[in-house]
This record gives sequence, C-alpha cells and structure tokens, in this order.
Amino acid sequence: MDNFLKILSDNPRLSNAQIAAMTGLSEDEVGERIASLEREGVICGYKTVINWEKLEQTDKVTAIIELKVTPRKDTGFEAIAEEIMSFDEVESVSLMSGGYDFSVCVTGRTFQEIALFVAKRLAPIDSVTSTTTTFILKKYKEDGMILSAQSDERGADVL
Repeated sequence: MDNFLKILSDNPRLSNAQIAAMTGLSEDEVGERIASLEREGVICGYKTVINWEKLEQTDKVTAIIELKVTPRKDTGFEAIAEEIMSFDEVESVSLMSGGYDFSVCVTGRTFQEIALFVAKRLAPIDSVTSTTTTFILKKYKEDGMILSAQSDERGADVL
C-alpha cells in the first residue's frame, strides 16, 4: 500500500502539516494529493471506529448474511449488488469466492429485525437462491483497531 495512503488510513485526523512532516511533502502537496485522491474515488470517505459496546443503551445488532445468487444475464453480479446496497440496513456488500457469492453486513435494533429484513427484503430478490445469517456477538477488532481490553464474565482479561 502507498505509504501516504497508509498514514492517512491509520489516522485521518492528522493535519496536512503532520502528514507533510511524515512524508517529506509540503503541506500544499499533501492537500493537493488528498483532493486528487478524493476526486478519483480512491479516498471514498473518512470513518470513526466506535466501540458500541461501551455505550450503555446501544440498540445495535450486527449480522453477516451470506447469499447464493444466480448472476443476471446481462449484468452478472453488479445489478444484484446495487439492489442489495440500496437498503439502509446494509453496511457493506462484498462479492466473494467459495460457497457463497455475496457477504452482506447488516445492522438492526434486534435479532428479529434482522431476521425479518432477510426474510422480507433480501431473500425475495429474484436472483437470491439461499441465505445464511450469522450474528456478531462481540467485536474485538474492527478496521485494524483493537476495541478494548475487557474482562469476561469470569473476570479474566479477554485481551
């Protein structure tokens, strides 16, 4: 990976001056490069990693749904992916190899809400032939960030 992009990916809150000091570029060159990468669609956005479990009243359940689909004649997997991406509940969509064609990450308020989303919105899509839903019970690391060292119910350190 390009060192410039790695620095920005690891901490997008760095100032242009800080990135310039780390890369040997001028502040203006850093600003121009970031703007260019944004225009080209290389940089798609900036994200904060949140440990939702730290919030006392989080109404967030996450699931990975694997889909088997029949590719469409003229558009293959692309039109199916676009249809799936249009749902607000969908966090990410990935085409993958193996036993399933798509991995879809979704969030909802309850397990039942996600189950109903799968049954009423994903499964009825013409090309979908089967689904498997796996619920995320706990996240330890996300987007390369360790969320926190915590004790389990026995009091033992988890991380």
